[in-house]
Amino acid sequence: MSTRTRRTIVLLLLIVIALAPPTAPSARASSSSSDGAAHPLWRWPLDAPRSVATPYRAPAHAFGAGHRGIDLASAQGVIVRAPADGAIAFRGTVVDRPLITIAHPGGYVSTFEPVSSTLAPGDLVSAGDEIGTVAAGGHTMLGALHLGVRLDGAYINPMLLFGPVPRAVLLPCCDAP
Repeated sequence: MSTRTRRTIVLLLLIVIALAPPTAPSARASSSSSDGAAHPLWRWPLDAPRSVATPYRAPAHAFGAGHRGIDLASAQGVIVRAPADGAIAFRGTVVDRPLITIAHPGGYVSTFEPVSSTLAPGDLVSAGDEIGTVAAGGHTMLGALHLGVRLDGAYINPMLLFGPVPRAVLLPCCDAP
């Protein structure tokens, strides 16, 4: 198979993945968020223990300040795994950091930075496959991994994809007067 034919097949595959209508996940592989919408369950990109160093902060408007993802505490050289099945859509350096992007079925796209990887656009990955290692660069603290997720082009809180988010419990803080 020629390189041109392979590139054409890969491009068509990425277009099909990007345009695929959302599928109804099974009850076993889904979670309901507070808005009642079902989301597929993903696996964590880092092996345990896991710690969110910087949480998702939605911007007030499309171009407003915010943190469009989560930063996971880690160390350089730690293995990063695909959270769900998909195809590598991009791998390269943006500004000062190496990153990798995976297009997943249902309109989901995940981006990890900084990550060193040998994978190439078009490579298929399954949930749990090694996609690279935590590198250095970007806005995260040294060794941390940033994970951003878009659904149909809009950023969402990645925590929604890893199971139910625990509800806050308010406790009394003071004695009544």
